[in-house]
Amino acid sequence: MEPALREHAGAVRELASRLLDAMLSDAGVRSAGGDVVCSPTGLWLALAVPAVGADGDTAEELADVVGLAWPEAAPAVDAVARELAAIEALAVATGVWSAAPLRAEFRASLAEVEFGSPVEADALDRWVARATDGLIERMPVRISEATRLLVVGALALRARWRDGFDPARTRDRPFRAADGAREPVPMMHREVPAADVWTIDGRDGEVTVVELPCAGERPARVRFALGPPQAPPASVITAGWAPRETGKPYEGAAVEVAVPRFELRTRLDVVPRLRELGVAAPLGDAADFRWASDEPVRIDAMVQESLLRVTEEGVEAAAVSAVQLTPVSWTPKPRPVCFDRPFACVVTDPTGYVPLFAGYQATVPREAAAPTSR
Repeated sequence: MEPALREHAGAVRELASRLLDAMLSDAGVRSAGGDVVCSPTGLWLALAVPAVGADGDTAEELADVVGLAWPEAAPAVDAVARELAAIEALAVATGVWSAAPLRAEFRASLAEVEFGSPVEADALDRWVARATDGLIERMPVRISEATRLLVVGALALRARWRDGFDPARTRDRPFRAADGAREPVPMMHREVPAADVWTIDGRDGEVTVVELPCAGERPARVRFALGPPQAPPASVITAGWAPRETGKPYEGAAVEVAVPRFELRTRLDVVPRLRELGVAAPLGDAADFRWASDEPVRIDAMVQESLLRVTEEGVEAAAVSAVQLTPVSWTPKPRPVCFDRPFACVVTDPTGYVPLFAGYQATVPREAAAPTSR
């Protein structure tokens, strides 16, 4: 592991661990039956960039979740981005788009970050599609007239296995879902050396971890973690990213592994999760990002969309993390509604249920006569 990644790996894991229980309770995750995918590194990078421009309580609260603040935040972001880009088959891009004036020092401190303006939805969608090699096509947050600052981090991986699965060995086997349902799914099979298998002892029982390296000189490694049947998802996921040296080596010659072909896609709303961690100042009118811009802004939205796809050939994964900042105490402009084309007019009783009169103006209106006096 490179120096910056090694230094900040603990902060990335800690942030993900603290957010995990909250993310697993997300409405979208529940509606998907518990399926979830996220990018802990993407979340960390997207929050670390605003931390570069934060001061006061805002800086302290962001430092609590990403593990750093000014002045070490900017060089850490740049170093981590450079080292991530050196991983085989992994593309990394970080951008800041601003409709608000940015401080020159903020721009200069982030050499690995792309800066642009103004904030335009179509251009941002094209940037996301290009940064993720088409795996994610659109910006996960909705850009509005209130958007003054947008921080976006993208990671995309298209990697082949070092030792692939033989498609001829893929066959249907039953998969038992968390809700007890059982259905046959295409299951890939191959042998894995004992050196790539270990177990992690957790409070909910022993978790078996199988690591499958990707091809290349500095490849990504994919870990599959299997816990006891009733183990909560968070304990199994954290065992999968636990440092390998904390595990117990597998004793045996080899392991016959069966893994389903699968695809996961999740869109996570992160702001409510941050509030549950006690983050308040960056999200309210007391937000202080003075070192990024003289214009007072606050974090209004943070959304991450992630994709993970595993097949016999390899793994594809992508994540886009977007942090949207809007003016403090922003009041939206009134939405214009102009009845300058055919329209209806209905007069009801006080309950709103009984139509007393109804009309439809299809032609050019004739000017109404003055009301007659009573």
